[in-house]
Amino acid sequence: MPDIPDTQTLPETIEETGTEETTALVPMYHVILLDDDDHSYDYVIEMLMEIFGHSESAAYEMACEVDAKGRVIVNTPPQERAELKRDQIQSYGADCRIPHCKGSMSAMVEPAE
Repeated sequence: MPDIPDTQTLPETIEETGTEETTALVPMYHVILLDDDDHSYDYVIEMLMEIFGHSESAAYEMACEVDAKGRVIVNTPPQERAELKRDQIQSYGADCRIPHCKGSMSAMVEPAE
């Protein structure tokens, strides 16, 4: 998995003279998918591909990691976007492949360090 920077440089303002530009560092946040036994690998892979645009192979690797370690970082954007993506995971819906599945997977957001 490629290294993801903890901050992102975004233009903040441009001086009226047009010769100087200042920048601000925007803190980044990890979107973390949490494991459970109520969702299939296929569900996790499809969800990660749809919500984040991950390739099938990258989504499969993340599904393996969440199964083995209990959690996996699936994205690292600025805070507002991270919270949106967490909410999309948590509202994705039940896994129709597993009869006792009642809802979406869980996710959390934490500052990237």
